[in-house]
Amino acid sequence: MSDHSDDDPPPGRPIADATRVVTAGRRPEWTGGIVNPPVWRASTILYDTVADLRAGLAGDSHHRLFYGRRGTPTQWSLADALTELEPGAAGTFLYPSGVAAVAAALLAVLSPGDELLLVDSAYDPTRAMADGLLKRMGIATRYYDPLIGGGIAELIGERTRAVFLESPGSLTLEIQDVPAITAAARVRGCVTLLDNTWATPLNFRAIEHGVDLAILACTKYVVGHSDAMLGSVTATPELWPCLLSTSRQLGQVASPDDCWLASRGLRTMAIRLKQHETSALRIARWLAARPQVAEVLHPALPDHPGHDLWRRDFTGASGLFSFTLNGGTDAARTALIDDLRLFGIGYSWGGFESLALPVDPHRHRIVAKRPQAGPMVRLQIGLEDPDDLIADLDAGLARFAATT
Repeated sequence: MSDHSDDDPPPGRPIADATRVVTAGRRPEWTGGIVNPPVWRASTILYDTVADLRAGLAGDSHHRLFYGRRGTPTQWSLADALTELEPGAAGTFLYPSGVAAVAAALLAVLSPGDELLLVDSAYDPTRAMADGLLKRMGIATRYYDPLIGGGIAELIGERTRAVFLESPGSLTLEIQDVPAITAAARVRGCVTLLDNTWATPLNFRAIEHGVDLAILACTKYVVGHSDAMLGSVTATPELWPCLLSTSRQLGQVASPDDCWLASRGLRTMAIRLKQHETSALRIARWLAARPQVAEVLHPALPDHPGHDLWRRDFTGASGLFSFTLNGGTDAARTALIDDLRLFGIGYSWGGFESLALPVDPHRHRIVAKRPQAGPMVRLQIGLEDPDDLIADLDAGLARFAATT
């Protein structure tokens, strides 16, 4: 969709990320003097002459109107902005969902006979893809413990082509030693892919930490308003040509309307993330002191197993975390969740609204099965007043205790 922006940074100190999300991708030739690039909807692009048509076929159609599937300034603007947020990146391609982004990234680097090392704490649809589509294509998957760190080197075999990371891990929030894993993979000639949706490039710069392909479910914090599906993959210069050609061969294209919504959301992402982080940490600390709660899984808490790695590598947190109840049954957990007034029950996260979801991650784990005291709940902390959310959870925990 878009390669690295040609805009030169202003002289003096480097631009902060909070400024970059406001300014990135807003080229004058795409905005036409207005603040935001408009929605360019297109399938057919008309040429003045047959010679112009043939010239288009012969040349590079990147950042040039060619056919609707190759994008318009609406898509290019967002892709450029996401590329700017990952120093060292060559380009970003956009997809109609986060899962589509994961699929394209994997298919860009894997072929029949290859092996994928997949972190055991990965997002369930990523696991399903590995155990389904990739398996049917003759691509083997081995799962590894998210806490393996540099020990990943011992798992890399002759057929291993790629290592897939997700940090923090889905549902259980394990922090991976990304620099150690990417360094070991690079020595053995393996590509590394990271699902960076939880942190976004604002809180974790994937490519600076050695990742080759950084994946976002833009549906979450980039869009930020629970009203559009979108995914992205940002690539290093070495991987960008392969990602671009594979994605085009797959016919992937993101709707210009959804890209416009994501561009609008991106402009406020930095300040929204700060509020998500502040409120979530306050609620996580409150939950950690409740007798009904056995464990709070939030990387920014000092007692989290990956806290030191989080402090070393991340510049902030987001609004998603989980907690384990102190004993109890699924029925008691259900009583807690069902009557919450301010927390919706639904999939996804990253929007302005808070969500609560019952989760049972260990049913699917292979090598990272760890004991837990009771049922688990995942919370997405939105932009409501945290005191109101705490009062709602307090009443829920009372229902839990009464049902246990």
